[in-house]
Amino acid sequence: MDRGTLIRTIVLVLALINQFLIAAGKNPIPGSQELWGEILSLLFTAFASIWAWFKNNYITERGRQQKEVLQANHLIK
Repeated sequence: MDRGTLIRTIVLVLALINQFLIAAGKNPIPGSQELWGEILSLLFTAFASIWAWFKNNYITERGRQQKEVLQANHLIK
């Protein structure tokens, strides 16, 4: 696992833990008002999810080219 993948995984896990805390009625961001905590949590989770999804899929033209090379060398299905 390279550094980028590790960082994206950690950020996504933290965002998901934060969402579970909010769903359980806890305020995961100390000292913040409830509404601001929910807004920040939603933004944090949305950003982490989009970032992890984009980086782990072949969205761009360069990514599609990389996938073709990997498939040609039988490194992925």
